[in-house]
Amino acid sequence: MKLILTHEVTGLGAPGDVVEVKDGYGRNFLLPRNLATPWTKGGEKQVESIRKARRAREIASLEEAQQVKQSLEARTVRLQARAGQGGRLFGAITPADVAAAVNAAGGPSIDKRKVEIAQPIRATGSYKVDVRLHADVSAKVTVEVSPSAV
Repeated sequence: MKLILTHEVTGLGAPGDVVEVKDGYGRNFLLPRNLATPWTKGGEKQVESIRKARRAREIASLEEAQQVKQSLEARTVRLQARAGQGGRLFGAITPADVAAAVNAAGGPSIDKRKVEIAQPIRATGSYKVDVRLHADVSAKVTVEVSPSAV
């Protein structure tokens, strides 16, 4: 099945890429989540507009990405979440929570799709989270989760 990616999919490609995937993966995962659209000759025209939008959103140069990486790694992001006895959270910390906390802490604006959490954060403590800034640059952000006062 030939598809045009509309969002970044780890291990597959970036928005605007035309990819060939197995029918089940495309029909059951990519298309229902709006991560891709079916490839058509008319859809080829969409590819250029998707790529333009991607270039406008992403960090332009490697040097700029290095500067953003240094500023992210220098700060510790603090999150508060409801927790029960023993520090276990009611729910989990999501990439959207991390992106919002970085923005609230005075950091650069980060897209939640660029945040990669290796293991689900379901307890209080300190964690390392990857943020993909550029194709060659990834920052490790320290996230401290503490119980909320509620």
